[in-house]
Amino acid sequence: MAKYSIFSLLRNARDDHQNWPRVWRSPEPKDAYDVVIIGGGGHGLATAYYLAREHGITSVAVLEKGWLGGGNTARNTTIVRSNYLWDESAAIYDKSLKLWEGLSQELNFNVMFSQRGVLNLAHNQHDLRDLSRRINAIRLNGVDSEFLTPAEIKAFCPILNTSPKARYPILGASLQRRGGNARHDAVAWGYARAADARGVDIIQNCEVTGIRRKGRKVVGVETTRGVIKTGKVASVAAGHTSVVAAMAGLRLPIESHPLQALVSEPIKPVLDTVVMSGLVHVYVSQSDRGELIMGAGIDAHNSYAQRSGLHTIEHMMASIIELFPLVSRLRMMRQWAGVVDICPDASPIVGKTPVEGFYINGGWGTGGFKATPGSGWAFAYTIANDRPHPLNEPFALERFSSGRLIDEHGAAGVAH
Repeated sequence: MAKYSIFSLLRNARDDHQNWPRVWRSPEPKDAYDVVIIGGGGHGLATAYYLAREHGITSVAVLEKGWLGGGNTARNTTIVRSNYLWDESAAIYDKSLKLWEGLSQELNFNVMFSQRGVLNLAHNQHDLRDLSRRINAIRLNGVDSEFLTPAEIKAFCPILNTSPKARYPILGASLQRRGGNARHDAVAWGYARAADARGVDIIQNCEVTGIRRKGRKVVGVETTRGVIKTGKVASVAAGHTSVVAAMAGLRLPIESHPLQALVSEPIKPVLDTVVMSGLVHVYVSQSDRGELIMGAGIDAHNSYAQRSGLHTIEHMMASIIELFPLVSRLRMMRQWAGVVDICPDASPIVGKTPVEGFYINGGWGTGGFKATPGSGWAFAYTIANDRPHPLNEPFALERFSSGRLIDEHGAAGVAH
């Protein structure tokens, strides 16, 4: 058996993967589908999977203008948590976290979900009061959250600088032990394979250039590979939600901003949790390959450019060294940027629109990755039944005219 495994590895190493079986099909677009999903990232693929699995709708096409999972799914820092303030947010994010906890088994694909815990640091009395409020609110919603003293923080994460003489002394922290990380591309691949196995067509290199309407009703989409007829179009185009909505004649209360992140050279395991600081304004975790993954806030300007900048590196390095002095000589290896859609209340739009048959799932801002399973699950229900699920009903587009906003700027105070 050992010899067979060695020779199998050698053979596959030499054939440049040409003889490896495809994980999902690469079909040509059909003339028509029951549902067309615009966007082949985690949310779009999850929506397609749950449409097929939960509702038996398999005449579904997922259209991706580039390669599968190559947008924001590939450009995030993989943090998963559900410690949000408001009832509406807690419900949908914790549904997502519960799905995360069984996702590898559900998809029969290892998404490398690691519940290593998420620490949110407090550096002054205002932080402590806000932390206390949030912990109590989170617990009232049945979500795990606890307070750690500086001594407990040091025991939980020994490399943190908890000295009272630090420029930004750590006075306490909240901890969600169920939070952690997952592997972003594995999530996309797992959902893609599972959706494909149920008959969903995943079509890459197929950009949507227009949405066809007959009066107030959607009748199809125009793409770089031809026109596709459909009565239901779901936009799941993170970073470009407003662009897709404009094709359907809608103007959305969304701004798009670049969000930068970077990773260090790999080092031995030193950080087995996720650390976030709103005041120092940085968050960090360590990948299974040993890299420190770091991020901070959005760039202030509006842009669809995925360019990174030196100013972000300087800001993050100053913040990281403040919290973790032992990494002061660590070299940075790679930097990138994604484009995030942000709503005025830092909460998403998930639901129907005034255009019949046109649905939107976007505006997740800096925290869309963590919501992937729950978002797809609830959005699939909405599309299948043409009405929102109670989980996503509060996130309807109409809240911006009714004033029923869900202000989560505090929970999203550090991009993550």
